[in-house]
Amino acid sequence: MTLLLDTHTFLWFWWDDPQLSETGKQAICDPGNRKLISTASCWEIAIKVSLRKLDLGAPYRGFIHQHMVRNNFEMLQITDEHLAAVAELPFHHKDPFDRLLIAQSLAENVPLMSSDCLFDAYPIKRIW
Repeated sequence: MTLLLDTHTFLWFWWDDPQLSETGKQAICDPGNRKLISTASCWEIAIKVSLRKLDLGAPYRGFIHQHMVRNNFEMLQITDEHLAAVAELPFHHKDPFDRLLIAQSLAENVPLMSSDCLFDAYPIKRIW
């Protein structure tokens, strides 16, 4: 199965945070699953680091790449199809990063792994 991880999901996985559900942890650890990280999540992390709202415990530069390689995660680039899907989304969710993740989940037809219940207002499969 291919999974798209929400920003908090892959951070919680990397930090072994107990807020990550057991279902989520098992799905991420399953070597048969393909794990995608959106460029939007990396952008969100970079912004939060620059605003000092997020401390990675290491410099941003190299952090994402190191953890992507270590955990066999793949980067999901933002495409025009994803942006077109954002333009068509109803405003159940206001956060622009989350809206892009929802659009990517729809366009790629992959489940989105997130604790955010607001995602359930959209026709995507949310795993938590």
